[in-house]
Parts: sequence; C-alpha cells; structure tokens
Amino acid sequence: MKVLFLGGAGMIGSACADEAVASGLDVTVVTRTDPKRQPPPGVRALRADVRDAEQLRKALGDEEFDAVVNWVGFTPDDVRSHPAVFGGRTGQYVFVSTCSVFARPVPQLPVTESTPRRQPVFGYPRGKIACEVFLEDAFRDNGFPLTIVRPAHVYDRTVVPVLAGWTAIDRMRAGRPVVVHGDGTSLWTLMHSRDFARAFVPLLGNGHAVGESVNVVSGDILTWDQIHLQLAAAAGVREPVLRHRSSETIAEVLPGWRDVLEHDFRHSMFFDTGKLRSLVPGFAPAVSFAEGARELVAHHDKEPRLRAVDEDLNSAFDRLIEQTDTRPK
Repeated sequence: MKVLFLGGAGMIGSACADEAVASGLDVTVVTRTDPKRQPPPGVRALRADVRDAEQLRKALGDEEFDAVVNWVGFTPDDVRSHPAVFGGRTGQYVFVSTCSVFARPVPQLPVTESTPRRQPVFGYPRGKIACEVFLEDAFRDNGFPLTIVRPAHVYDRTVVPVLAGWTAIDRMRAGRPVVVHGDGTSLWTLMHSRDFARAFVPLLGNGHAVGESVNVVSGDILTWDQIHLQLAAAAGVREPVLRHRSSETIAEVLPGWRDVLEHDFRHSMFFDTGKLRSLVPGFAPAVSFAEGARELVAHHDKEPRLRAVDEDLNSAFDRLIEQTDTRPK
C-alpha cells in the first residue's frame, strides 16, 4: 500500500512513519525543509510546500496513492487546494485534526465523534474546525474521500505533558511546590505516540473510515494530580508538593496560559473509544502513563539540552504559591 505523508516529521507523524514502515507500507514524506526527526530507512523524502498546489504537483508528478495523510493543516488556506490536487489520485485523504475542537464545557461525557464542535476564541482548534468543515463540504459535494482523525493529548519521551514542562520536574526534585490548575481532580486523557501509531496506521486504506471522523485516543483516564504524581515517581520524588490554584488565578500571573487553561485543560475530558475499536479491532493501549513517564524522565536525564528550566516560570510559580486563590468562593 502506497501512503503519502504531507508533513509528518513531528512527534506523532514520526511515530506513525515508523509504524507504517514496520507494517510493510510504502511511505513517501513531503516536507518543505529537512525534517528535525529523520524518517526511518525505506521512507522516500520529497521537498515541497504542501500548501502550494503547483509545488505539490511538480513533486508528485502523476503518482497515485492509496492514502494521503495531512499532518500540517491548520487553517482552510492550508488545505484549500487539496481536493483538486488529490481528489483523483487517492482513495483516502486523512486530515489530522485535534480533540480540542469539541465545545467546552462538553455537554455530555464521554466525548464521542458526534460531540458538538465549537471554539470561538482559542486559535488552534478554531482553525482545525474550519479545516474540517471545508473538507467535509468537499466530501459531501464532490465525494472527496475524507477521513478526519482527532488525537487528544499525545506525548513521547521528548515531551513532558504538563504546561510547565521539565521545569515542573526540576522543582519537584528540588523539593519546591508545583502549581496545578483547579483542585487537581479534573479528568484528562494521555496517549503515548507509539500507541497512537498502532491505532492510526490500520485506518490507512480502510474504506470503512472514509466519510468518518475518528477520535484516536487511549481511553485511559487520569486526574491532573495523578499526572504530576506519576511524573514525580518517575523522577524519584516520593512526596512531591502540589499547590492548587484556579485557572483564572494562574492566568493573571501567566497570561500566555490563559487560552489553553480556559478552553482546554481546565475541563474534564474522557472519550468513548467504540468507533476506533470497531475500525481497528483488538486495539488497546500498550504504554501506561507510569511506563511512559519513566521513559521520558530517563531520556531527559540523558539529554542535558532537554532539561531546560524556565526561570520566569519558576518566579511565576513562586508568586502563585505565595498568594491565595483569588477565585470567588
């Protein structure tokens, strides 16, 4: 099976390229510049701006593909030419969106593929919704063979999946308190990139997925306190100190966190995985967060460049810890 990745040199795309090659797929990756993460042996690499129709046509010639995956569509302008470029040369066009498109607060849990989409403010999911709607119109009007895939919160050994990043682990190791939004009990879902790849690759070339949207999520449910505690355990910290502050209070001191807290992380999110399991029978996540946390801490400990500590963030946390929560009771 011939598969074309538009982009895909990032964390998730690289994991999927590894899985695709291991599964025997013929993979071509198109990127504008040399990728930071090198694709596995056997992947053909082409250079073109995937948002430029003429560059794509020149790079691809008359080639056809069983599936085309777009990893780098963030606004409708990024995908506007793709129905014309790929409509006659692929049996499936997979748009990688995000579970952040779902309205917050979610009207009913667990989240399913039919949960309402809405995001009036936060730019990243707002752009993804607009891409989804544009491509859905192409499917309805012209039969463009669309599949929408929505990851939730994916991580790997290079990513500490909390907003404070490595700074949080550094503080815990130093015995300094770490700020957690809310009361630490809102529910969240994490998925290791290897598990995402194992769920994603079988969707490629799957005719049952054409015309569908699929939330590719682990189904694992953690509180934000549990996430921090697992990271602490992986870092060898037995009794980390967590301090809770409202999202509003945190945003007053860290305004750059306002949108992601207000419109994403503060809300409980867990998912029904029925559609994914029906399309990929037998799929179950294999990497627990406890295992993933140990892996990422060990990797960071071996890579000094990854252990960057944000002193501005340290100062902001110290200020938040000194003050009381300003949220009205």
